[in-house]
Amino acid sequence: AGKSDPLEGVPSPGEFPLGSQGWAAIIDGVGGTGVVTIGAVLGMAAHIEGKGCGMIDMAGLAQKGGSVFTHVRIAPTPEDIHAIRVSAGKADLVLGCDLVVSGAKKVLAAVREGHTMFLANTAEIMPGEFTRSADFSLPVERLKKAIRAAAGDDKAHFFDATRTATALFGNSLGANMFMLGFAFQHGGLPLSAEAVEKAIELNGEAVVMNIAAFRWGRRAAHQPDFVRGLVDHTGKPASAPAETLDDIVARRVAFLTAYQNAAYGKRYANRVAALRAAEATAVPGSTVVTEAAAKNLFKLMAIKDEYEVARLYTDGSFAADLARQFQSYEKLEFHLAPPILGRRGNDGKPRKSSFGPWMMKAFRLLVVMRGLRGTAFDLFGHTAERRAERQLLAQYEADLDLIAAALAPGKVEAAAALASVPALIRGYGHVRQASAAKASEERSRLLQRLTEAAPVPVLSAAE
Repeated sequence: AGKSDPLEGVPSPGEFPLGSQGWAAIIDGVGGTGVVTIGAVLGMAAHIEGKGCGMIDMAGLAQKGGSVFTHVRIAPTPEDIHAIRVSAGKADLVLGCDLVVSGAKKVLAAVREGHTMFLANTAEIMPGEFTRSADFSLPVERLKKAIRAAAGDDKAHFFDATRTATALFGNSLGANMFMLGFAFQHGGLPLSAEAVEKAIELNGEAVVMNIAAFRWGRRAAHQPDFVRGLVDHTGKPASAPAETLDDIVARRVAFLTAYQNAAYGKRYANRVAALRAAEATAVPGSTVVTEAAAKNLFKLMAIKDEYEVARLYTDGSFAADLARQFQSYEKLEFHLAPPILGRRGNDGKPRKSSFGPWMMKAFRLLVVMRGLRGTAFDLFGHTAERRAERQLLAQYEADLDLIAAALAPGKVEAAAALASVPALIRGYGHVRQASAAKASEERSRLLQRLTEAAPVPVLSAAE
């Protein structure tokens, strides 16, 4: 990590007392992120110390992106292990590598208040529900409360291992091993640090990083504030300057040029420049309305349609993200709901279809074809969804003309609010349609505010 010695001042916590009943643990997380590897390391460490160990993977079988529950038992001898699966109230340790999975009923059922040590990674990793609801938010505090209620305040410990690993090592792959070190230092493992580190070495995967992650996890358990401070210092740029209006526009022009072409980027720039000039004339020194328009016009011009999805999958960033988050990804599967397929469920909502790795070739072809976007030859432009998006953009551009004409010192707030209406439109497909309907109602209200005549002051007789 190159920060300092992670074990500086860290004492030996002592091992979990291993009686004849053995030690039972559940390791939970998301498939493909190394959860099963943690179980394998524990098994190897137990073998190194001559102890018995049994391990089974429950649910998902390490399916990438799915919930994984690894049950681990360690006993003085192999003969002392009679059943591996951890039953209700029998867990000595729960190592939660994902907060949402940790809050599952099957995990909480294994916890015994005042006995089970429960350690959870608090990183906010959005589950699939986020793709179905624009208003979904991760119930972090509710999950933590449920864990505390199950284990007891003294037995529940939380740390953002994902953010810490990313700050220390440049990626999140060390997060689970960090959590293992966190558990060790809290006295939750019936193994020595030497055996665990030897097992990491024998596993052969990113040995240097994983040993460092294990050690930093120990440091975080011993000095949590020190590690959090180190992460804050590492993860924040030194006094980054505030983004100016020129910066806002330039960045979006560059994006729209890549999104479509140079003419499309110029169209955006010209629109913003016209409103900026009108605002400078009507309200000298103000750029509030123009900033709102610059952000929201971009939002409507940069719709994440089929061509844009294809571009984002093939520009190299997707592959880089996979490499940072997963140890391997030989088989890709894409779940998409292209409007041209028109598949709908019993509830009338679009249904996603599954597509294999060959979709990457289709994506590359679509990127080449993105110049057809909005023309008569646009493969996807004739669907109701795409037509609605073009209508929204045309309507918004007309609203910008109205705003430019109506701007006055007493109208800035209403004008900025009207220019910000597209921010209310979120999600995709039927979710987007619902939010667009609500945005339309707000637009009507703000249009009335902007165009209504300002009240004429009544002069008193004395005046």
